[in-house]
Amino acid sequence: MHILLTRPLEDCSEMILKLKNLGHQISHLPLLKIEAVQYEKINLTDFNAMIFTSANAIKYLNSKDFDKDIPCFCVGNATEKKARSAGFQNVFTADGNVSNLKEIIFQNFNSSDGKILYISGELLSSDLDNQLIKEGYNLKRIVNYKTIHNETFDEKFVEKLKLQIPDIVYVYSQNSAASFLNFIKNYQSESLWMNTNLMCIGEKTSSILNEIKWKKIFLFNPGEEEFLLYKI
Repeated sequence: MHILLTRPLEDCSEMILKLKNLGHQISHLPLLKIEAVQYEKINLTDFNAMIFTSANAIKYLNSKDFDKDIPCFCVGNATEKKARSAGFQNVFTADGNVSNLKEIIFQNFNSSDGKILYISGELLSSDLDNQLIKEGYNLKRIVNYKTIHNETFDEKFVEKLKLQIPDIVYVYSQNSAASFLNFIKNYQSESLWMNTNLMCIGEKTSSILNEIKWKKIFLFNPGEEEFLLYKI
């Protein structure tokens, strides 16, 4: 099958290799660019646990002075891998689902255990911080990166893509969905996707692309990409 991946290369390079090894044709259209955001100085002694809902949050964090034994809650495997590569040892991981991450926090860290530091991007798909605060947790959120819509694409690649529209497209966020919709409209390809299966993280992401006619729309969690191929 012809599969289109839309995350930045560093976030999907392993998936590209895995799918190619399975015999699939892979096209790569990075819809977003990630940039660091300058953040306030952190008093590390104030915190007793950390939350990461993105590997990028770890990438743009100066973690050299952090206690690497601090409980560290990660949304999925890619984030866990990045946390461990940064030296964090006491890592708890969900399966890519923020609701499951919240349950893991409840099971392993009580609201009375201390203050939580939540490092994230500028935009969130879920208000995990507010949910935990409502449950009595003492939490501080710090933003250390932002996403920017990619508006420059290789024209030869686009023309080739329009001649061979993918069988499957993976879209990972509402930001990416909005960017993809703009891409489709800017290149006047609205009518070309009727035989394409759209794979989205969450209903809010898929709803942004509902005005385009797709073969089918599937919802998934990160880590389920390969499994979804067997449902088609």
